[in-house]
Amino acid sequence: MLHLIYILAFTILAFLAVRNLIHSLIVVGMDSQRSPMSKNSYGSSSSGWLQGVPHPELLDESGHVVKEPLLVMRSLSIQEARNQLDSLYQSSPSSSEEASE
Repeated sequence: MLHLIYILAFTILAFLAVRNLIHSLIVVGMDSQRSPMSKNSYGSSSSGWLQGVPHPELLDESGHVVKEPLLVMRSLSIQEARNQLDSLYQSSPSSSEEASE
């Protein structure tokens, strides 16, 4: 009898969890289709001061928004990357200790 109560309880919990998951997916889907300008971080439609303030890392020393890319990556050939890794390995202090032993 106790086994049936456990099975019933966990079945109810599983249905509640699946219902909550589906409800959350629907809410997230509806929120993603709204325009970002119509809501602030509290969900109201009034335009608050939080919308106009950029993150401090996006500002330069004078407080203006930086419009250039913050990270520029250049491509490396495989051989160039191997050479750089080999030079780092050779210059590390642990590699000189292993060679002397």
